[in-house]
Amino acid sequence: MITVICYELPLNERIRILLRLEDLFDKIDFFSAKKTSFEHHAALVALFEILDITSRSDLKSDLLQELDKQRALLDGLRKNPEVSEEALSRILLDIGTTFRGLLEIPGRIGGHLRDDEWLMSIKQRMSIPGGACEFDLPTYHYWLHMDPEARQTDLRSWIMPLSPIRDGINIVLNLLRNSGKSFHHTAVQGVFQQAGAEHQAHLLQLQIDNELPCVPEISANKYALNIRFISMQPDHKASIYEEDIPFKLTFCSL
Repeated sequence: MITVICYELPLNERIRILLRLEDLFDKIDFFSAKKTSFEHHAALVALFEILDITSRSDLKSDLLQELDKQRALLDGLRKNPEVSEEALSRILLDIGTTFRGLLEIPGRIGGHLRDDEWLMSIKQRMSIPGGACEFDLPTYHYWLHMDPEARQTDLRSWIMPLSPIRDGINIVLNLLRNSGKSFHHTAVQGVFQQAGAEHQAHLLQLQIDNELPCVPEISANKYALNIRFISMQPDHKASIYEEDIPFKLTFCSL
């Protein structure tokens, strides 16, 4: 059985932000479920990165607009015999619940974190390489030595108000990925080019055999798509993987 690895390339800044936030939320889930102070520190680092990203974008309004757009599109499919009424009702319910949750977020995203002076003092020190050592932040050092369950309770209280944001991101990205149109191609001697704008997309997915010792370098615009497969050498020097490579390319669009 062939195992594939999927590479995703966002084609606009809005999708790029959603993918970054998805990755950070996944890291918080992983590290906050663990017990050690190092893992809970990593969860807090990811939380602060989410705070930085959301402070530089109109994420809340973007998600509200996109959810409203998708709700209208999906509602128009109610009488389509090829669409499961049960699945459609479920996603529309999720959209409605998440939409209301986003509206209920007071002010800026992460305001409850910014209002916590202790957390912000930690965040400020973490911006300095090695700045979260015990001699810099003794109160944080104390927190890291509390019972793991107490730290997990704190982490949940800091993360929970962001749930509507995460739910909105998950809905939009799931709809985007499920919209994909896939094509099978071969990169001749490690290179593939496609001209024209017949496949407009917000996200590209490229799948190749996990056993192939190469990774794709993808550049795309409305005029052309260029893919080079770079050989993964032991010395990490970049060079074209000069063999024919079959791959699956998926164009996803909202």
